Amino acid sequence: MPRIIDVVQFLDDTGNEIVHREPEGGPGDFRLGSQVIVRESQTAVFFRDGKALDVLGPGRHTITTANIPVLASIIGLATMGKSPFPAEVVFVNMREFLDQKWGTPEPIVFRDSELGMVRLRGFGTSAFQVKDPSLFVNGIVGQQGIYTSSVLQNYLRGIIVTKLTDLLGEQRKSVLDLPSLYNEIGAATKAQLADDFARMGLNLKALYVNAITPTEDTARAIDERASMGALGDMDKYLKFKAARAMGDAANQPGGASGAMETGMGLGAGAGLGAAMAGMMSQAFQSQGSAKPAAAMTRCPNCDTENPANSKFCNNCGTKLTGSVKCPTCGTENPPGAKFCSNDGTKLA
Repeated sequence: MPRIIDVVQFLDDTGNEIVHREPEGGPGDFRLGSQVIVRESQTAVFFRDGKALDVLGPGRHTITTANIPVLASIIGLATMGKSPFPAEVVFVNMREFLDQKWGTPEPIVFRDSELGMVRLRGFGTSAFQVKDPSLFVNGIVGQQGIYTSSVLQNYLRGIIVTKLTDLLGEQRKSVLDLPSLYNEIGAATKAQLADDFARMGLNLKALYVNAITPTEDTARAIDERASMGALGDMDKYLKFKAARAMGDAANQPGGASGAMETGMGLGAGAGLGAAMAGMMSQAFQSQGSAKPAAAMTRCPNCDTENPANSKFCNNCGTKLTGSVKCPTCGTENPPGAKFCSNDGTKLA
């Protein structure tokens, strides 16, 4: 013989249960005269055969055909209400649920105005309250069979993340600018979620963005960007990077050639080497350290240019060494000079 439920109630010691069904395993055996006790912070929805027959507010409720008229057609009055019938009660917690954490389960790819492409995670909290118990239970709990708070909270988090992702995609802001926009992003996301929550019988009281953080790869890109900003000059930054890379290569086993073989390959190594050489050359030129052109001596016989320390002309063999002294003023003139550079006297 089935056990008759004379009194049904639910006491939530944790205060975290949004919805709770009694009996938990499915419909139980009720009869006219059974009582439902609803706490001050609760609302109860009475079901039979999947149909909501009544919404019960705080207090003690006796199941009769007076407060649930539909039962009159279900139970013969001739039985005086003694025949049991399967039914269930869904208790709804009407308090405001604070600090409901949400977050992106996986990094989301966004187009960044400065870094190109970034992968971000978002975290935050929200607060909501059941506004319409009948709509909430029938639309979410009844149709989707969600009777546990953990499943329901995951469902709500998914909606929040979807709206936030869409909002960030439309903003097209750089991740470098997002920390100053947390309040605006939270308010805009809350506004977009208002209708979605209202259709479920819920009221979204608040939504906050605590952090939007990059993945490790994106964080490294941001660090590079910060280094460039600190240096202030892209040309100097590239020269600095080239010099550091050459130093790292020299510290590798086998020197720079070992680093090229193990870390790059001949093609990449040659390209990097050429780039480094060009950068270093430009660096030396910009610092005014270019080597001056070597001094030359002209042959007095054939006018061929010879290095300054040459003893004989490399074209005709004329002797180049020895200066010519001016007979008038004694000034030493270069070999092959025809006139004195001081007073113009013709030289032998």
